[in-house]
Amino acid sequence: MTAHSPAKPARLPAPLPRSFYVPRADLVAPALLGQVLIRNTPRGPCGGLIVETEAYLADDPACHAFGGKTERNRAMFGPPGRAYVYLIYGMHYCVNAVCRPRGVGEAVLIRALEPTLGLELMRARRPVKRSQDLTNGPAKLCAALGIERDLDEADLCDAASALFIARNPNAVSARAALGPVARGPRIGITKAAAMPLRFFLKRSVFVSGG
Repeated sequence: MTAHSPAKPARLPAPLPRSFYVPRADLVAPALLGQVLIRNTPRGPCGGLIVETEAYLADDPACHAFGGKTERNRAMFGPPGRAYVYLIYGMHYCVNAVCRPRGVGEAVLIRALEPTLGLELMRARRPVKRSQDLTNGPAKLCAALGIERDLDEADLCDAASALFIARNPNAVSARAALGPVARGPRIGITKAAAMPLRFFLKRSVFVSGG
């Protein structure tokens, strides 16, 4: 490579396999901590380390699939390893990783990221004064990454997908540095609010906290 040749983009880590998402959402949720959510865009990739998640189970009144399959929630019924993206308050999007075999409606809400990739792209979409406010909430991270309803059912197990979750080869050390892994009640819901299905890396400044 000559001095004037453009540098090759860094190779992104491989996606987590579909088998990762087959277990119950309350098992997948803590396992996602320390992995990397990546948004592929025409201007390059952006994303970050997952530091906070919430599990929603099939028999859970707060789960969107609890009342059965609808046009809105059909992505939750599989296959596993797909994205479920929905709109809240008529203006904000949230992204989930679908779990369990096809036909069972469970998912993990990605609540917060520690941004590590494509910060300029994220800041262009969501200008903030403090870096910790960029992706410290489910709607915030979707705004920063440009995740909207058109990414519903995106394949999280395909590196060529517009949205995927990569296996972080340094996940164990990341959890050790930002942990311990803490568990508590979910945030911003009224049904089954006391269920301890929120998981987060306690020392990360990007955890939403409410």
